[in-house]
Amino acid sequence: MTDSGARTLGIIGAGHIGSALARTATRHGWTVVISNSRGPATLTDLVAELGDAARAATAAEAAEASDLVVVTVPLRAIGDLPLAELAGRTLIDTNNYYPSRDGHVVALDQQRTTSSQLLADLVPTARVVKAFNHIGALAITGDATEPGTADRRALVVAGDDATARQQVAAFVDEIGFDVVEVDSLADTWRIEPGTPGYGPRLTREGLTAALAAATRPEPV
Repeated sequence: MTDSGARTLGIIGAGHIGSALARTATRHGWTVVISNSRGPATLTDLVAELGDAARAATAAEAAEASDLVVVTVPLRAIGDLPLAELAGRTLIDTNNYYPSRDGHVVALDQQRTTSSQLLADLVPTARVVKAFNHIGALAITGDATEPGTADRRALVVAGDDATARQQVAAFVDEIGFDVVEVDSLADTWRIEPGTPGYGPRLTREGLTAALAAATRPEPV
């Protein structure tokens, strides 16, 4: 993402999605600072695999070191994020709401907000962008292709801030995917579990159609 000026990617959450993004980012020349809830010492094997371009850190250090930060933790854990260090930054939110994992959140069940808006409310000076929530970890590397490839897979990049969307879109394109922009976090329900665009491999045209076709169930 040479046009953004940011070449260090902070990753909070070293699960399947976080680890996959760390691998693909380092392959594209990024420096990665990665953290998890158990501490840097538990990331020794992953960092050794990633090589000199990566280091393990605390969540606060990962946020502070980076201009672009991936937040990929369960929704139930967003209250534990280093909010002061995330302030003012562009955040890639990969999360989805799973009541069986996260417990019921009344505001989400009643469709008064979205999971990405909950994160944005916690860090009001940050620029939250939803991305990578509707693709499996293995597909982040397995489905990636060069720009201009026929039938290239597309991913949604959604957010209220146009500059932040462009920053994340450039990263998504660099690591192998076309982009469909959604200009509101309030509309991210269109690409969450149970919608047509969640999961399948779709081109830009197919993903655009899937977003348009999405419907919401009745509020709980």
